[in-house]
Amino acid sequence: MELPSKANGDETLSNSHRETASLKDLKDTSQMDIGSDQRRPTADRKAGFRESRPETMTTAAALLLGYPTESTVQDGSPGSSISSDDLEKGMAPVMVQNQLGANEIEKSDTIPVARRGNHTVNPSYSSSWRISLPPQDIPQLPVKRERRIWRRMRHNLMTVYQRLFAICFAANMIAFIILMVKHRHSKPFGPSRGDVATAAATNILAAFLIRQENVINTLYAICCSTPWWFPLRIRRMVAKLYHFGGVHSGCAVSATVWFILFTALVTKDFASGNFNQPAVLTVTYILLTLLLAVCLFAIPKFRIFSHNTFEAVHRFAGWTAVGLFWVLILLVSKASSELPGADSLGMVVVKSPAFWILLVITFFTVLPWLRLRKVEAFPEVLSNHAVRIHFKYMKIGPILGIRISHNPLKEWHAFATIPAPDGQSFSLIVSDAGDWTKKQIMEPAKAYWVRGIPITGVLRMAIVFKKVVIVTTGSGIGPVLSMLVSHPLPCRLLWSTPNPEKTYGDNIMESVCKADPDAMIINSRASGRPDMVALAYHLYQQSGAEAVFCISNPSLTRKIVYGMESRGVPAYGPIWDS
Repeated sequence: MELPSKANGDETLSNSHRETASLKDLKDTSQMDIGSDQRRPTADRKAGFRESRPETMTTAAALLLGYPTESTVQDGSPGSSISSDDLEKGMAPVMVQNQLGANEIEKSDTIPVARRGNHTVNPSYSSSWRISLPPQDIPQLPVKRERRIWRRMRHNLMTVYQRLFAICFAANMIAFIILMVKHRHSKPFGPSRGDVATAAATNILAAFLIRQENVINTLYAICCSTPWWFPLRIRRMVAKLYHFGGVHSGCAVSATVWFILFTALVTKDFASGNFNQPAVLTVTYILLTLLLAVCLFAIPKFRIFSHNTFEAVHRFAGWTAVGLFWVLILLVSKASSELPGADSLGMVVVKSPAFWILLVITFFTVLPWLRLRKVEAFPEVLSNHAVRIHFKYMKIGPILGIRISHNPLKEWHAFATIPAPDGQSFSLIVSDAGDWTKKQIMEPAKAYWVRGIPITGVLRMAIVFKKVVIVTTGSGIGPVLSMLVSHPLPCRLLWSTPNPEKTYGDNIMESVCKADPDAMIINSRASGRPDMVALAYHLYQQSGAEAVFCISNPSLTRKIVYGMESRGVPAYGPIWDS
């Protein structure tokens, strides 16, 4: 063995003396009574805590405070006694945890101690993934652009969703006013009932089509074909496609306004004796009530307060409305065919634009239910917080979601799918977020109802950018893997969740690291909740990405998207009606 030089020996002794002195201070600090510690300033207490944290201790410090070291473990000395509870909780120096096999007890609770790139990792494991601590040198966030009032209006009150709603509603109201002005001198007053009924039916059709699965997938396919050489400004706008819900709500509200006018015209004619059809009047008012109920329960506050009620009203009131529209068309057509010189009932119906529009609406209403089937499921319980459900009934493409249910008429739950490497099956991740999801974890089912076809998700739009930062929390890793596993994309990944290995298992962790070897995976149970906005901006600047995507709970998604966009960074994330 080569002996150290004298200089090195002197340096080692010097370091040893300094270490011994610091250990005395550390030991004295650790023996302070609680009362005196509480009287210390907060900053001093935090500094003292950091100095005495087990994972930052040296070998000498561990031995002085009674923790085992490699030599005491081998010698079997009294200092080597340590409980498995201490190991599981990480309450021992990391070097000691490695010696005693703590990583075999529970890897997820081991506290990282080394640095890799710009985040802290634990290099002692052979696993490909690394648990990170938020970097300490995050640059300060830049000042938000524009004045506060304009910023709030632009990014909160006038998002793309609201703009699309406003465009659809304004266009209809302009047509409404023009029609009323054009017929202001008509006898009797107002436009014809047929024109108003056609306007209402057209808007209902638009509201239906923009929500139809094949239409959604087609729109995504068109927008995702946007080439990288397009200006970033255009690609930023195209990526907002998932706000198409604004068209749905705008047309639905406009249809209700048109139908209010139709109801007023029918009521006026009935009251004046020009249209003696009480059945038509009755059906019209029932239809108006159903349309108003659908619009009322679709208001975000009502929808969030009782989502199951919203779904029930939307589904059953919608179906009933479609049926009553057929009744209304037949009744009105019958009344028209009885007028002198009128065509037969069949010809009147066929000549009515509302008939053909309603035919298309009915087709797209029934279509998803023609694909209703019960499929076998293969649950893989990852932990008491998450389950991974595998399906083998069909092949599936990247970044698609399906809806599953135990009771098709009651409730449906949408989840992003993760294609299997063999391309013959897929899976989805369900985490504990309520009574229904908790039941899937505690009592895994062997079969589920599915309907329709898989629908493209928000994250699909990431491919229009050359490089992105993806921010996610908890089971949001499911949609992220859906894209990264089947459609590799240059990206940086930030994933914050409690005990990731323990909750989601080795396979998920390996998939995450395969997608981004430098993924920043934060165990929020160990290090607390990080500043996700600052971390997202840090990765955006560091990686040279063109956009940030966030897949998380609604609150954090809004926070990150606003935090990025208010600083000029393109940011995207699911909205309440996407």
